[in-house]
Parts: sequence; structure tokens; C-alpha cells
Amino acid sequence: MSYDVTGVRAQFPALAAGIAHFDGPGGTQTPRPVIQAIADALASPLSNRGQEIAGERNAAAIVTECRRAMADLLAAEPAGIVFGRSATQLAYDFSRALAKTWSSGDEVVVTRLDHDSNIRPWVQAAEQAGATVRWADFDPSTGEITVEDIRAVLSERTRLVAVTAASNLIGTRPPIVEISRLVHEAGALLYVDGVHRTAHSLVDVEQLGADFYTCSPYKFLGPHHGVLAARPALLETLRPDKLLPSSDAVPERFELGTLPYEFLAGTRAAVDFLAGLDADATGTRRERLTAGFAALEDHEEGLKAQIGKGLSELAGITVHSRAADRTPTTLLTFEDRDTTDAYRYLAARGVHAPAGSFYALEASRRLGLGDTGGLRVGLAPYNDAADVDRLLQGLADFLRS
Repeated sequence: MSYDVTGVRAQFPALAAGIAHFDGPGGTQTPRPVIQAIADALASPLSNRGQEIAGERNAAAIVTECRRAMADLLAAEPAGIVFGRSATQLAYDFSRALAKTWSSGDEVVVTRLDHDSNIRPWVQAAEQAGATVRWADFDPSTGEITVEDIRAVLSERTRLVAVTAASNLIGTRPPIVEISRLVHEAGALLYVDGVHRTAHSLVDVEQLGADFYTCSPYKFLGPHHGVLAARPALLETLRPDKLLPSSDAVPERFELGTLPYEFLAGTRAAVDFLAGLDADATGTRRERLTAGFAALEDHEEGLKAQIGKGLSELAGITVHSRAADRTPTTLLTFEDRDTTDAYRYLAARGVHAPAGSFYALEASRRLGLGDTGGLRVGLAPYNDAADVDRLLQGLADFLRS
């Protein structure tokens, strides 16, 4: 296992600006191969998909290659990969499609740990269908949500459970495999928001037991759009609203309008970049992804430990990311100091660690932070020990200021 962070950093033109980026949970910087893939797609003939002219064939090839790449990343079937404008848009689309099968007395479960994009679409769809919403809580002292927390709100009327694979606010990784078994025993479907998790650990949607799994390429070095993975046979059972002349085939049935071909080319390149994070890895793309993510996790865990040790030596900081199993994402607040002031102080020194609740409004409120949230420090593949040193020195200086 080999991880060359210096070589990785050299692939990111944005880093030449000298900023230490800890804003990865909100969106990563873009490596040259992704930028080039987008440019190449736009510089080549490009038309609506078909097979008669070069532009049509290029568009068709881009879509096919991106489905294969995302299938390799998520251990899914290419025919079960759906593209959308964002994970939020996909959640709204699928909540509406699934709600057509709900009726009064049915129940939908959401959690207080989730990003609002995996809460509000389900709450609103349930209200429109006359279904009941049940809330699964988490322990604010540990940041953890357990199987028992989910069990407490399940019943024979539960139709769907929506839960995050990792909290974008505090990093908590719920026990999705165990939760999925419980949900399926209850006869319900499991919709997993994997936007934050996919950037930090290799995913196998079947192993997780997710019926639907969403992610956002711009969180793992790609361009801005959303991806959903599901079993093709399950997708065949859903009838979304769509235009009459548009394809009714799966997965195109769920893709409204013309796809952003250049972004799909960029996403394929992002997956290939991740597959190259371990320079010594060989084999299939999935095998290289396995090695690459193992190297990445080891690298990020080391930086996370460096951050944790440094924070423990600073007085006046409360760390709200406490789960035993979590991503390298840390939420902080300060004794008698405003987190927005800390964000601005760091930004003026070239360290970007934003403040807020980051759309995880229910989680922020449950932690006692209201709608304000905290200062979020999140890692990405290009962060190094020097970045962490700059962050910790900036926080120390802020606390003394």
C-alpha cells in the first residue's frame, strides 16, 4: 500500500493558490485529469446520443463509460446507475415516485442525524400521501445512532427508512449493514445517503444492503451532479413522472432531460483518479479502487489523529465529532467565541474551514447548536501534515487573539 500525497497534490491546480482546504465535505478541488476529461468532451463532436455521427457516438460512449465507472466505484450494476442534477434532486424524484405506492396509515422513517436532503423530501412526500413520519434519534453525547434507535420507530406499516451512511456534520458512520437487515425484516426499503461516506471509504451497495444509494461526484474530486445506485429490477417497479417521448427503459426512465455529458466524462475520470491513489496497485478498476481507498483511509486516519491530538492541547474547544466509527470530519465550537469569527480568522490566513450547520439542521439542533452549527474541519485526498499544522496554529492564534 503506497500513498504519495505530494504526487497527489501536484495534480490539483487550485492548490497553487496556497490555501489549506478543509472544506472537502462541502466539495473537493478538481484534479487535472478530471478537468482535461471535461475539456476533451466539450472539444470533441458532441450531440444527443445515437450511433450515426461522431457526436452521437461520443455522447453514448461517455454515458456508458460513466455508468461502468460508477458501478465499479459502488459495486453496483451499470444498468442500476441513475444520473441526476444533484443528490437532493434525486431524493425528491424518488420520494415522489415511491410515494405513489403509499397511503394513509403507512409510515416513513427519517433520522435526526441526516442532511436535510435525506429528510425533507421524505417528510413532504409522506405528508402528501397521508403517510406518517417517524423520527429516529441519535445520542448527542456520542454522536451515534444505533440499530436500537431504528428498531424503536419501525412497525409493520413502515414502507421506507432513509438514513445517512455518514454524517456530513460530525462524520458518524451508522451501522448500515445491521440497520438494513432490520429494515428488510420489517418489509421496508432502505434509502441511504452516501454523499459524505463515498469520499472516504470504498462502498459496496449490496454488502451494505441499501436498496437505493446516492452520492455526489463533486465530493470525491469530480464535477457537480448526483448519482443513484439501485438494483435494475427494483427500478423497473417504479413509475416516475416523465415526458411521453422520453425513454421508458431503466435507468433512462429516471433521467429527465439531456444529461450533462461533459460532467459524466469528468466523473469517469474522477473514479479513475481514485483508482490510481495506490501507485503500485494493479488489476481491474474495482481492485485498484480497493487498494486506492485503503491507502487513502490510512492517510486520512493519520491526519485525523494529528488533528485530534492538536485539538486536545488547545483550551476552550469542544469537539462534537465523537463517534467511534466516523469519517475524518470534525465539528468544533469555542467557549465564548463565535465559530463564524474563527472561520473568518482562519480564512484570512489561507486556511479554509467553514462554519455553519451545512444543511444538517436537525443534527445541529439535536447537538444543542441551534441553526448555527460549528466550525467543520474535513479532509480530502490532497490534505497533508503541513495543512494540519497550519490549521492548528491558526486555531491557537485565534484563541489567543
